[in-house]
Amino acid sequence: MPKSSDQARAKTTCSLYLVRHAIAEERGEDWPDDTKRPLTEKGIAKMRQVVQGLDALDTGIEVVITSPLVRARQTADLLLEGLKPKPSVDVLAQLAPGETPAKVAAALAAYAGRGAIALVGHEPALGELGGWLIGANAPIVFKKGGVCRIDVASLPPERYGQLVWLALPRMLRGISTSD
Repeated sequence: MPKSSDQARAKTTCSLYLVRHAIAEERGEDWPDDTKRPLTEKGIAKMRQVVQGLDALDTGIEVVITSPLVRARQTADLLLEGLKPKPSVDVLAQLAPGETPAKVAAALAAYAGRGAIALVGHEPALGELGGWLIGANAPIVFKKGGVCRIDVASLPPERYGQLVWLALPRMLRGISTSD
């Protein structure tokens, strides 16, 4: 099967897939340390379907870079489990809540030459990063398990990225069940 134009373009640009973590346990007495809140069973099941839909899009994701928080790392593990070929995984402290988009972008310099990267993080920081990458004055809003693709000319990225698509989790789950 011939390569798609998206795959050919990935050689000259980098496709950044911004992925918000799946549904996690609620904050509260059961999880006083927010960094340790895990995904719910429902969140895991729904995210598996999201990953199937993402895999059907033939993204070519080479590396999954995740926030160090438990719920993001579990979401990254689900990406590793479902994407073919299996990407590598790295943890990036700058994807934890509270970091600026510019710091995340600067840290991505270490991944120069990659064609497709998934970044797993949290709202509102992930949405702020998305908005920053495309030069917008407002963040991109992500549902839990939502994904967008932004193509950038180089890493570290500047504020001239192109938003290629933004998918609600149910859209990607729909792709996974339409096969």
